[in-house]
Formats: sequence, C-alpha cells, structure tokens
Amino acid sequence: MTINDNKITDLDHGWDYMQKGIIKLKKILEGLPEPQFSSEDYMMLYTTIYNMCTQKPPHDYSQQLYEKYREAFEEYITVTVLPSLRDKHDEFMLRELVKRWANHKVMVKWLSRFFYYLDRYFIARRSLPALNEVGLACFRELVYQEVHGRVKDAVISLIDQEREGEQIDRALLKNVLDIFVEIGMGKMDYYADDFEADMLNDTAAYYSRKASNWVLKDSCPDYMLKAEECLKRERDRVSHYLHISSEPKLVEKVQTELLVVYANQLLEKEQSGCHALLRDEKVDDLSRIYRLYHKIPRGLEPVSSIFKQRVSDEGLALVNQAIDAANNQAENVRSVHEQVLVRKIIELHDKYMVYVCNCFMNQSLFHKALKEAFEIFCNKTVAGCSSAELLAAFCDNILKKGGSEKLSDEAIEDTLEKVVKLLAYIGDKDLFAEFYRKKLARRLLFDRSANDEHERSILTKLKQQCGGQFTSKMEGMVTDLALARENQGHFEEYLSNNPIANPGIDLTVTVLTTGYWPSYKSSDLNLPAEMVRCVEVFKEYYHSKAQQRKLSWIYSLGNCNISGRFDSKTIELIVSTYQASVLLLFNNSDRLSFSEIMDQSNLGHDDLVRVLLSLSCAKYKILNKEPNTKTISPTDYFEFNSKFTDRMRRIKIPLPPVEERKKIVEDIDKDRRYAIDASIVRIMKSRKILSHQQLVTECVEQLSRLFKPDFKAIKKRIEDLISRDYLERDKENPNLYRYVA
Repeated sequence: MTINDNKITDLDHGWDYMQKGIIKLKKILEGLPEPQFSSEDYMMLYTTIYNMCTQKPPHDYSQQLYEKYREAFEEYITVTVLPSLRDKHDEFMLRELVKRWANHKVMVKWLSRFFYYLDRYFIARRSLPALNEVGLACFRELVYQEVHGRVKDAVISLIDQEREGEQIDRALLKNVLDIFVEIGMGKMDYYADDFEADMLNDTAAYYSRKASNWVLKDSCPDYMLKAEECLKRERDRVSHYLHISSEPKLVEKVQTELLVVYANQLLEKEQSGCHALLRDEKVDDLSRIYRLYHKIPRGLEPVSSIFKQRVSDEGLALVNQAIDAANNQAENVRSVHEQVLVRKIIELHDKYMVYVCNCFMNQSLFHKALKEAFEIFCNKTVAGCSSAELLAAFCDNILKKGGSEKLSDEAIEDTLEKVVKLLAYIGDKDLFAEFYRKKLARRLLFDRSANDEHERSILTKLKQQCGGQFTSKMEGMVTDLALARENQGHFEEYLSNNPIANPGIDLTVTVLTTGYWPSYKSSDLNLPAEMVRCVEVFKEYYHSKAQQRKLSWIYSLGNCNISGRFDSKTIELIVSTYQASVLLLFNNSDRLSFSEIMDQSNLGHDDLVRVLLSLSCAKYKILNKEPNTKTISPTDYFEFNSKFTDRMRRIKIPLPPVEERKKIVEDIDKDRRYAIDASIVRIMKSRKILSHQQLVTECVEQLSRLFKPDFKAIKKRIEDLISRDYLERDKENPNLYRYVA
C-alpha cells in the first residue's frame, strides 16, 4: 500500500491494512515463522493511523480507531488466549498464563506504538484511558477475571508442597504473582484481595495443624528450633516469590499460630520450659525464645514473669538458708553466715544480669523483672538484721583492716560496685546510710580502714546512685579526718617549739566537726592527773589557733597505752580511756569497791559495769574480783592482780560490745518523721489545696528514693501538722487539705 497525502483514506480500507500488521504481530507472538517488523513496516502502520486521525471531518476516524484498538485485543484474547488456558491445569496452566501475559504485554507495547498518535492528541483532549491502560484492562477483564481463582489455588497448593519439603519452580511462582501485582496497574488490591488473603488463611491453617502436633511431642527447645526455622523459610519465600508487602502479615500469621496460641503451654512445660532452661542454664535456648517473642506485642511478658519468679525463688532460698543457719549458730558464727549471704546474693545478681544482657539483649522488661525479684528478697530480715544492716556490715568487712575478705584492689572495687547496685533494690536506704556511717566512723577513728582510696571510691559510687545528700556527711567525715591528721602535725610542731608546755606523754587528738559524725555519748569523766595535764595543753594550743570554736571531749572514743608492772614482767596494755582511768586508780589504792570506783571516776553505772567486766571477768584478768563471779554487782570489790602474766608483751583489752542497733533504728524513725513532715509541707506549700490520696501519693514518690514510708505514718504526720496549724481540712470535704500560710 502507498500513502497519498492528497487522497482520503476511508475506515475500511485503512483498517484492512492495519489488520495485516496485527496478524503479523500475532504470528510472531505465537512463535510462527514470520519476519520481524522492519522500520519501514512500522512507519507505514504508524502513518496509516496518523492519516486516518488527521483527515478533516467527517473523515477523522480517531474515535472508531480507538474502539477498534480495544476490539483487536478482545478478539485475540477470545480466539487464542482463553482456549489455550481453559484446557490446562495446575502448573501447566500457570506456565501458559505467564507466557500469555508476557505476549500480551508485547502486543500492548507494539500496538500502542502503531496507534501512538491517538495517545498524544485524541486521548489527551478527551481525557480517555491511555492505550496502554486499555490494552492491560482487556487482559484483566477477559483473562484474569476468569482464571485468577484457579491460579490462586494452584499457587497456594505449590507453596504448601514446598512447605512439606518438595522442590517447586520458584521462578514460575514469582512470575505468576507478578501478574497479580501488575494487573492492578499501580494498586495492590488485586494481589491483596484475590491472592494474599486466601494465602494467609491457608498459612494460618497449615501452621495451626503443625503446632497442635509439635506442641504435644516436642520439648520447648525443639519446638522453638522448628518455629525459628519456619519463620526463616517464610521470610525466604517472600524474598524469592511473594511480594515484599506480604512479609509482615505472613510472619504475623506464623507467629500467632506457632508462638502466641501455645505460649503458656510451651513456656511452662515442666521438663523443658523457661523454668527448666533457667535452672539448667540453657543460654542458647533462652536467647532463641527472646528472638522469637520480642517482636510479638506483649510476647515477652510471660517470659519475664517466669524469669522474675525464678530469680525470686533462688533469692528467697538463699535468705531462708541464712535464717536457718543463723537460728542454729552462735552470734559470732552467725555474722559469718550473714557475710556469706550477701556474697551469694551478689553472685546471684551477677549470674542473672548476664542473662538480662546476653540472652534478653538488655530489654527493659527483664531489667524490671530482675529489679522486682531482688526487691522481694533483698528486703527480708535475717536473725533480726535488716538487709540494710547486712549490706553495711559486708562493706565494713571489705574495707577494714584484717577483714575476712582477702581481695585484690581490683576485686574490692568490683565488689563495691556490685554492693552499690544491690543497694538500689533496698527500700530502707536511709537505714543503710546510718549503719554505714557508724561503721565508717569506727574505721576512721580507730585507724581500721585498709585503704583511703577505696573509702572515697565507694562514697563516689553511693553519691552517683543515691545523690549528694546521701553521702554529704560521710564525705565530710573522710575530709575531717584528713584535716585532723594535719592538725595533729601542727600540734606536735607546737610542742617541739614549747618544751615547757610538753606534758611528757605522747598525745594524739582527733578534732572532728560535730555535724558530720554520729552522735557519741559525752561524760564528765574524772580524768587522772596525768591526762588532765594533756587536755589542758591541747586546749591552750587549739584556742591559740581557733578562738571561736568550742571543744567537747568524747572520752568514750579515746584509747591509751599504759604500762602494767606485774610480778613476772611489765606488759603494755592497750585500753580505752575509761579503762585507763579505772586502772590508774589502783596506783593509789590496793583495793576498791564498786561504789568507790564509781565516785572516783565519775563513770555512769552501765559504763563502769562494761569496764570492770573487761578487766576482771574476760580473757585478761588485770583485776581480781570478790566474789569471783562472771557478773558485776554494786557490792563487788576489786584488787590489782599483780600475779597476771601473758606470753605477749603487748596486749589489747577490748570492751564488751554495745548494742547500737536499737538506737540507730530509733534515730532513723525520728529522722523519718521529720522527712515526712518536710515533704508534706513542701508539697502543700506549692499546691495549696490537695486531696488526701494525692498528698499521700506525692509524698511517697518524693521519699521513696531513701525509704518507703508507711501510709499510716504519713496519715499520722498529716494529723500532727493539722494540730500544729500547718494544714487545715476543708470544711465541706474532709478529704481535702489546705495549706495554712
């Protein structure tokens, strides 16, 4: 055919020519022997359409050609494509569909190029669907709508065969599922509605059947291995042939059927569940459980609950062992068991912190479970001792000279770090602070601290954990002692420059700041003349340096080295100031009664009883007592025991220990009352009006970092503050409080 620009091309004549090109294209698509389109062929076909669309009305055939474009596809599909699909089934049908879809896209591409002039002008002006869209829509309406149900069933059947271990053609499935995506022309509706929904339902049913069987015959670890492998394979399916948008939905279905439905049954299996895995330290299996459940909403809650139960059970078992041991042991052995308990609790914390960090990837839920578990048993009392006291005693044992814990510097630092972590679980942190401060004072004052660096190190750790207020007094004590040593150096320099003032006795005075240190009993002890001279000399020196400061002498903390001249030899006695004062009385008297010693020393009854017990009834009998009994009474008489001897030339005579626990607890109770009062007033001053419940809640929140206040105690303090006109009740609502400015 030749094109004459001056001649009108009628519709039938022009379409006959186009039909020849379409028939040639069909033969090429069907694989029949047919040469490819040449450039000349293409130009002739394009020009035919161009001429038929640019002729003046009524010879502009744009609308008719647009309709015939669609008819060409419909005729090809009806005559050739659908029959070829209808006589095939299963995998053969899928292969035919893939082939037909590929051919159809080629046909759309070529015909759209022939009819391109329609796209540029006619379709653009009329806002009609583009040629490409019309061509694909024909396949969707005539082919896809007829076969997609059979195709979906065939694909799902192949997926299930693969799940059972059979080899399938993944590339085929990929090509078939691409049709579901492409047929939507930019939308996923056809893929989602016509394939994905049923595929997900089939997946759920498949794994539900598997899970119901596995859960009965498999151990928890074996089941988890299978579940992990199944999830891996489903993700693998997505990467090979399913659309990427299916992955979260597919994984969710598998997780639900394999992990959620049977969670409690699996995790609580008697011989292989979480309890058993924790007991047998199956780290890999626990890590796998975490990996499988951590992406499931609230999936880890049962695991963390079991973890918490396991930790608290082990901790309570340790506490109960210590309680049993304490009930069956003497006092001195009991303290050893208490030290062992703290060490075992530290080891328990180390053990389960490894699980939290390594198996459970530092997940906050497990940190919370560990904290709550330790809070359960770390706040138990053992033989009347609170955990706060046990922890303070443990620190004392590590930090003092000659403690039972023989550790390297690095080990001490590590242990102190762990002790401070344990403190976070203890409710009565203020009680720990007071016990620790008492023991710190004894270490510092009696030179029992093994290492100043360790003392400062733990205070830094406590400060970071509990705040500056918690450690301010303790830090003051350490600084105070350093200043006291410096002051002692100045005093010795003063004595060397003033020989007349020198009392002739070596004197060491530790000057302390009252506010930092625990309160100590002060007494008007009648010092021996030798000691009086020492005190006067120091007073004279100190007032020359600090006139505005007042010195209060705490003789109960002092100690002396005195020479005891016995018949066999002279022995140096290391005694307290109280003991020295009593012993020196016997330089002037051979025999003294209890009351005479009391009058001459001016010691209180209880203090004197302790002193005389240590000198006449304990290991070293420096004094003989009449009658020779193990108790001290006001009718007793005492004489210097000149026959006393010992293999050592220097001995220390300890005083019987004083029970301080009761006083510390009483002091803390008093401090807590003040703290509750201050908190209530602080809250009410800022809020002005508050309900009872809100006030109690805020008060507990403010104070809980130091101690957990009792609700009854808070209520009692509120009543006290009302009686003292700090607060008043609302006249109409008695549960409402007002701040009285």
